[in-house]
Amino acid sequence: MLSKEQAYILGADAEELFRLGVQHQVWSEEAQNGWRLANFSAGQTILDLGCGPGYCTKELAFITGKEGKVIGIDKSEKYIKFLDGVATQYALNIETIHADFDSMQLQAASLDGMYCRWALAWIPNPQEILKKVVDALKPGGRMVLHEYYDWGLLQTEPKKNALAKAISMALKSFKDTDNEIDIGRHLSIMLPEIGMKIIGFRPMAKIATPQNGVWQWPKTFFQSYFPRLVLQKYLSQEEVKEAFLDLEELEKTDGSSIATCLMVEIIAEKN
Repeated sequence: MLSKEQAYILGADAEELFRLGVQHQVWSEEAQNGWRLANFSAGQTILDLGCGPGYCTKELAFITGKEGKVIGIDKSEKYIKFLDGVATQYALNIETIHADFDSMQLQAASLDGMYCRWALAWIPNPQEILKKVVDALKPGGRMVLHEYYDWGLLQTEPKKNALAKAISMALKSFKDTDNEIDIGRHLSIMLPEIGMKIIGFRPMAKIATPQNGVWQWPKTFFQSYFPRLVLQKYLSQEEVKEAFLDLEELEKTDGSSIATCLMVEIIAEKN
C-alpha cells in the first residue's frame, strides 16, 4: 500500500516543492482575482482545502490579517510541517491540519470562505467532501474553486508525435482511476445540490511559449510525471526519452507554443 506521501500523484519531495512553486507563479494572479471576486477580506476565517506546502495559504493569511485566520488542510505531513515553518517565519495566523479529506473534521458554521485548487480532481468523492465544507460555512459563506474543465486540451504547436503520445498516456493514467480529472465541468451541477448558489463561472486558459514563464508549468510537469508513466506501464523508457527529445526540440523552435489544460473558476455562496 502506498504511503500518504507516495499517494500524491507527483510525490511530496523537494523537486515537487519547486514544481508547485513554479505552478503557483503561473496561477497566482488567477487565485488572487478569484479571492477578490469572492470578497475574501480581513478578519475572516478561510479554509485552504488541499493546501499542499501553502503557497496560497500564505497569501490568504496576509488577506485575513491578524484578526482573521486561514486553516490549511493537507494529507502530506511534509507539506504541513513546511507550512508551519512559513507561518512562524512570517508571523501569520495559520492553523494547519494534517488529515485527508475523509477524516477531516470542521466546526459547523465556522468558515467565512474556502479556496480549493486542483484537489477535487484527485479524489473519488468530491461531492461528499464539499458537503463537509458546506456544513462548516456560515450562511453567505463563499467557495472559490479552481479545477480542470478539460485536461485533454493540453497540446503543442507544432505537434510532436512522441510528446503527444506521452501527454495522451498521462491523461489515460488519470482516466483509469476512480477520480474525475475534469471535475470542473461537473461542479456547477453538483454545488446547488448541496446548498450552494453559483455566483461566478469563469474559464481560465493559458498559452505557453518558450519566451514566457508559463512554459515552465507544463515543462516541469512533463519532467516529473512522464518517468512515473514507465513505472505505471503506460510508457517505455525509450518512449519517455523520445518525448523529452521532442520537448527540447519544441523549445528551440521559433513560434512554438503549448496550449495548457482548460481550467474553470467557480465561485459559490451558501444559501
